[in-house]
Amino acid sequence: MTDDILVRRERAAGIISLNRPRAIHALTLDMVHAMTAALLEWRSDPAVEAVLIDHQVAADGDPKLSRGFCAGGDIAFLRNSALNDGGASGRKFFHDEYQLNHLLMTYGKPVVAFMDGITMGGGVGISGPATWRVATENTKLAMPETGIGLFPDVGGGWYLSRLKGRLGQYLALTGARLDGAECLWAGLATHYVPAANLAEAKARIAADPGAIAAILRELSAVPPEAKIAAHAAAIERLFAANRYEDILAALAAEDSDFARDTLATLATKSPQTCKVALRQLATSLTLPDFAANMAMEYRVGARVLTLPDFAEGVRAVIVDKDNAPKWNPATPEDVTDELLDQIFAPLGADEEWKPL
Repeated sequence: MTDDILVRRERAAGIISLNRPRAIHALTLDMVHAMTAALLEWRSDPAVEAVLIDHQVAADGDPKLSRGFCAGGDIAFLRNSALNDGGASGRKFFHDEYQLNHLLMTYGKPVVAFMDGITMGGGVGISGPATWRVATENTKLAMPETGIGLFPDVGGGWYLSRLKGRLGQYLALTGARLDGAECLWAGLATHYVPAANLAEAKARIAADPGAIAAILRELSAVPPEAKIAAHAAAIERLFAANRYEDILAALAAEDSDFARDTLATLATKSPQTCKVALRQLATSLTLPDFAANMAMEYRVGARVLTLPDFAEGVRAVIVDKDNAPKWNPATPEDVTDELLDQIFAPLGADEEWKPL
């Protein structure tokens, strides 16, 4: 177990609180294992009728240490693995993290995730499978992986590909952030609850897990207008293709601030992982279940981890912070179908991902 995860029982609920505030609760392998162990124990315990997942507020009340639910996975650890052990420890992280994601998706008891604040990458991975996903006025949800040479994994292929219009493709490629109202509009959240109501919601759910839906409905508020809705038609039209070059051409031909801004954003992203993300989402729609999706994403993750763009993207955005990555391949045209085929190809029989 780890102090970075707080596990407790409160009446009829099991509560998992992320407790790594200085890293915005970014997930480590130990945190993944601690969450998995708690969920497996509670799954067969009749006294636990529901599971709540939230983040611990900093003990000293410092808002800078309480600004997010979960910022993602341990990127520094993954980059170190890519550079120093051929990706072995990074693949282990992906493997076990994806097992946690799948466990949550198939859990036999209701799970409530409180996405209060920053919810990105791995944070989406542990909230997306929840029965109820609670956004607040503080929520900032994104899958920003293409900016560091990764792709929207942890089930992103499953969730994003199934959003209305082509919103998922837009989010996967651009890494755009959604606020709480936009999460509700998009279907990534089931409820919009003011942050001031969260403590009451958790206490009442722990006391009466059978009434979760009614409790969340009663404590919800009417959200502000979802700003992204104004661009929904443009997104559906401009991101209609599954070929990245066609999306870029459509944006370049469009005379609007939205298209120009979006094209400028995409110019900063890894061409390789933008193409990976488009194929990932298209492939996910052909798969029979979430387990097959995670097996596909593990194949991709196992390979992308050690390709040049990931270490370079983390260097540029997180380590040196010069925001000037030198992508390799440098252009979308240089990312060949043959390279994508290699990234998505099956692994050896003893290397494939399997659920718990």
